[in-house]
Parts: sequence; C-alpha cells; structure tokens
Amino acid sequence: MITHPLTFTQMAPVARQKRVLALCLLLLCTLLLSLSAGAQEATFITFDPPGSTGTQVNSINSAGVITGYYFEGNNSHGFLRSREGTFTTFDGPGATFTLGTSINPTGAITGSYFDASSVQHGFLRSREGVFTTFDPPGSTATVPVGVNPEVTIAGYYTDPSGAQRGFLRARDGTITSFDGPGSSFTIPTSINHKGAIAGYYSDVSGVAHGFLRTRDGIIEPFDVPGAISTIAVSINPEGEITGDYTYPNSVYPHGFLRARDGTLETIDVPGATYTVPTGINPAGVIAGVYADAKVVNHGFLRSRHGTSITFDPPGSVDTFPTSINAAGVIVGNYQKASGIEHGFLRIPGHDE
Repeated sequence: MITHPLTFTQMAPVARQKRVLALCLLLLCTLLLSLSAGAQEATFITFDPPGSTGTQVNSINSAGVITGYYFEGNNSHGFLRSREGTFTTFDGPGATFTLGTSINPTGAITGSYFDASSVQHGFLRSREGVFTTFDPPGSTATVPVGVNPEVTIAGYYTDPSGAQRGFLRARDGTITSFDGPGSSFTIPTSINHKGAIAGYYSDVSGVAHGFLRTRDGIIEPFDVPGAISTIAVSINPEGEITGDYTYPNSVYPHGFLRARDGTLETIDVPGATYTVPTGINPAGVIAGVYADAKVVNHGFLRSRHGTSITFDPPGSVDTFPTSINAAGVIVGNYQKASGIEHGFLRIPGHDE
C-alpha cells in the first residue's frame, strides 16, 4: 500500500494543534509549580550553642543574626548566632552569668551580667566584640531590654530604695532616668528605630498601665478600656505597639495592638485560653504565644490583616516565640518531652 505524504496545507493544522498542546502543557506545568511554591510550608531550624544544657533566644535583627544566652553547668553565657549558623559566645568582665537581650541591625548587642558579688550590670557589646559596662547612677541592678540602630539603649534598674525605674542610655554614654506618672515601678520593654520606648508601670494601687515614651521624653500612658493590667511589650518603627491585658476577675490575658493614633484592637487566637504577643515587625506582623484548652503553649503569627497562623517546631511540647524581624523570621524557644529548652528559627513559607 502506498502512503501519500501530507501536503503543506494539510500539515499546518496538525502543527498548530501540536503547538497549542505544547503551550497548554507548559502553562499547566507552570501553574502546578506556582501552586507548589505557594503552598510551601514554613521551615524550622533548631539550634543550641555548643555545650548548652538549655538555650534562651531573645532577639533577631534584620540581617538574621540572633542573640540570647545559654546554660552550661552552673553558669550562663551570651551568644551570637550568625545568619550562616555559626556561634560566637561571650561573657561580661568577670561574669558568673551573662544574658544577651537585644541585637540591633549592625550587630551591636545589649544585655546584662552578674559579677562575682551577684550584682547585675548592663553591657553593650560592639559588632567587633568590645564590651562596655554601664549602670545608671545609684543602680543596684541594671537590666537593658533593647538597643536601636543609633545604639541607644532602653531598660530599667533598681535604685537604693528598691524601686525599679526606666532608663535611656545615649550613644555617648549619657543616661537619663524616667518613671511613669505616679508609678511604684516602671519597666520599659522595647525601643524602636526612632528612639520611642514602650513599656508598662504600676501605680500605687498595683494597677499596671502601658506607656509610650516619645523620642522627646514625653510619657503617654494608655490602657485597654476596662482592663486592670495593660502590658506593652513591643514597638515597631511605625509606632505600633503590641502587648497583653487582663480584665477584672480574669486569670488569663488577651493580646492587643495599639495603632499609631492610639486606637486599640484585641488579639485572640481562636480557641485560645490566653494570647500573649511578644513582638511586632515593621510591617505590623505580630508573633507571640497562645495556650490551648489544656494550657499548652504554642506559637502564633498574625498578619497585618488580622489572620492568624499557629505553629510549633517539630517535637515541641511547649513553644514560646520571642522576636520577629522585618522578613517575618521568628525566633524563640521550645521544649521537647525531655524538658530541655532549645532555640528555634522559623523561616516563613511562600504562602505567608
């Protein structure tokens, strides 16, 4: 049998059909790859400094560098974890305990250490590893809580009467003390890029109030309406503040977000026994901890639009996020069934 070859005019529709089919397959593959990438889940990295018997992670900067402290025997040491995962450990001069608390975008770290007489001092560790010790005048215990890009440090200290007072340390070493109005103690908790400080103070009746201290030194108290305790925990560069509050006759707290204009919004993870935000990044994304019906701690991430994602590192029986950076990377601590505390790093998936 003789097979007649297709003429050019007969071949054209066939070729077009093949090209259309190929294009459809290409588009389908692209869509599937896109859906696969969009559905990619967050990545968890567990870490501990060498020799650690318990790791406490406190802060991550915009470059992904982390600080905190870890236990080794009867002592604790500060640590710096690079973006690549290498560790640098450090101790204050003659320290028995060293606590890394906060790291700024350039890698300067603040925290505190205890000397041989168990007196707590503040420190600044430069990016090059140079230590500067400091204490507000008359301090019997100094606790820095945050350092910003200008190397301005906020914290609190105990004076000779036993009262706790806020302080601000300028880059040149000048220290300014401050107190909430009529306070029995004042606890700053966070400082932003512009030098604004958030925290809380207690009045003489024992009621805790949140406060914002502006760069100019003006203290603005605030309270969630009806609350007997308002605790401001973290402030971002936009001046948004997050924290928690408690109502009368309530054991467990709720979270809140305070907008720059002072508007307050409640934050509760659905089904949570309590919700405690611990950090807010420049985009207004909040990280924190919540407890389920069995009062077991888990992590949560709240988007700027109010949707929440809950999470736990693999094998965790207790999760406590502590800090979130501009890229949405969260760090914190978690426990396994052994009860030993480890550090974790949560890298967001493409769908967040």
